[in-house]
Amino acid sequence: MNLLLLDETDLRDDGTAELVGRAALHVQEVLRARPGDVVRVGRTGGGLGSAEVLRSEPGSVLLRVRLDAAPPERPGVDVVLAVPRPKALRRLLASAAALGVDRLLLVNAARVEKSYFASPVLERARTAAALREGLEQAQDTVLPEVHVFDRFRPFVEDTLDALLGPTTRLLLHPAPEPSPLALSPGGRVALAIGPEGGWVAFERELLASRGFASLSFGRRTLRVEAVLPYALGWVSGSRAAEVGRGKLPPP
Repeated sequence: MNLLLLDETDLRDDGTAELVGRAALHVQEVLRARPGDVVRVGRTGGGLGSAEVLRSEPGSVLLRVRLDAAPPERPGVDVVLAVPRPKALRRLLASAAALGVDRLLLVNAARVEKSYFASPVLERARTAAALREGLEQAQDTVLPEVHVFDRFRPFVEDTLDALLGPTTRLLLHPAPEPSPLALSPGGRVALAIGPEGGWVAFERELLASRGFASLSFGRRTLRVEAVLPYALGWVSGSRAAEVGRGKLPPP
């Protein structure tokens, strides 16, 4: 945990915050902070800063909080993700939050096991815990939106456009050769990442009808845990290349 993430209910009108439970134990047993020490903090959905430990006693830590910095810039990326194995899903939720994904749309697909939708990981509390873990790791405060759709075609035909809005839409799928594709200047990006066996032809065609262009990183079929950070890195690299060619203004 590189950041103590404070909720609005943790903060008091006098500028202090009281931590209990897991957060208090982390301050006491991992950070080994004592009264007078300073720790990194952030407010969920708000700013970053630091906090002085005022009091530390069993199960409780009192902090004086100062929030004076903005959270990291966001890459402007949404992800349509075929629901993976539950163990992988928990890691992916944390990774999506750490990487600054704005919306994570978890969808069904032909190669998704139907039992995955009954996974406890999709319970609201467990999903939130995994997202917070990612924010604490990356020192960010903005939680991604997570939406779950157990029917692929109705999602694509009836809901996808309203959620994503105007975007550069890219469908990731293995192919014999990498796609010679660059991002259009500016705007948001939506990535559609399928199951580890890939999207079936019907799914690719339906996504293509909604403006998704095919993007391949080559013939290797990768685990979805590898694809997500790789794809986000590609987005950043492609945008940086466009800046270098004078097609995009620098940030």
